[in-house]
Amino acid sequence: MCANPDSYDHQQLEQLRDFYRDQLLNDTLPFWLKNAPDHEHGGFLTSLDHVGTVVDTDKSVWIHGRFTWLLGKLHHHVHDADDQWLNLAKSGGEFLCDHGFDPTDGRMWFHLTRTGHPIRKRRYSFSECFAAIAFGELARATGEPEYKRLAEKTFRQFVEHNLSPPSVPKFTNHRTSRSIGFPMILIGTAQQLRESIDLQVANEWIDFSIDWIQRYHLKPEYQCVFETVSHDGQIIDHFDGRTLNPGHAIEAAWFIMAEGVFRGNESLVETGCQILDWMWQRGWDDEFGGILYFVSSDQRPIQEYWQDMKFWWPHNEAIIATLLAYLLTDNPKYAQWHRLVHQWSHQHFADPKHGEWFGYLRRDGSISNTLKGNLWKGPFHLPRMQWVCWQILDNHLNHQNLLGPVRKHD
Repeated sequence: MCANPDSYDHQQLEQLRDFYRDQLLNDTLPFWLKNAPDHEHGGFLTSLDHVGTVVDTDKSVWIHGRFTWLLGKLHHHVHDADDQWLNLAKSGGEFLCDHGFDPTDGRMWFHLTRTGHPIRKRRYSFSECFAAIAFGELARATGEPEYKRLAEKTFRQFVEHNLSPPSVPKFTNHRTSRSIGFPMILIGTAQQLRESIDLQVANEWIDFSIDWIQRYHLKPEYQCVFETVSHDGQIIDHFDGRTLNPGHAIEAAWFIMAEGVFRGNESLVETGCQILDWMWQRGWDDEFGGILYFVSSDQRPIQEYWQDMKFWWPHNEAIIATLLAYLLTDNPKYAQWHRLVHQWSHQHFADPKHGEWFGYLRRDGSISNTLKGNLWKGPFHLPRMQWVCWQILDNHLNHQNLLGPVRKHD
């Protein structure tokens, strides 16, 4: 697609924009619209094999929030008149309202049966953050104040649970730690709710999260973003502390860059690019290509047995981050990195015959299994990548703010 090895010219950027748009609207989204809706019990069935056949009928609360968010966002920005997208978003939201909450403590479940009976919840509250962005999009799409109330409620639950965990924690008070996952996802959640429902506390929590990441996880002396550190930000010289997750850090990088664009703050753009620089160097597999799932901070072995696999979502985040960094800085190294991760991903994860991406590859890029969806993988990271890349390219080519709304799709 792109012959120039150093940069992208105007025509190549147009080709990329059209590619991401068409992949979203004509490949990824149709796969899920055809196979995921549960017309009998509501919500979505997302444990699908390579051709879209349902292989398990249990339901993920995470995925219901994520798919509902996607459908609501695309309804608003792309097809206001498309009742199918809005009706499916409503089905996802109703399933969350009817079955997603534990009445004993108000928290959300993680894993449900097909009919909505609870199976388990997790100690962290990420179900709440994905429900929050789903309810935010439904509030914008329907104008119903109850959805806005639910968006604010679940956002508040997400924050409070992570800042003040339950009285029976999973870990003791010995070797307390903090992870980058919470502040990273808090940034993205607050950004979405700022857009959909004008969440008044969004900027406050984004500032809090960026400060958390900069203060505790960024280590310039190591040129590294540590996934897990001690409560006061010190390096933990044990397996947990030495294990890096390049995909998480790169996702944080583009969230922070995006905030820099929104605020016109070059320092935030520089911080996001710095994170990308450090973690690309740590995560990119020079031997086989692609991004390793876990890497060691100091070359000593780490204990996760899937550490050298290639998962779909870090590649989605890296495609966004490298493209956004290039459009913001015009630095050709980011175009080169974007080309590398874009081409490797589409050569190995994408399924041009049946649509969507495989989720799990071995280190050499061969397919580990044929799942397209499960309780963790669904219509989120890939279509979000395609949406964001389409958005920023379209706005760049039309000399608009990179993260403003995409022009309506005909």
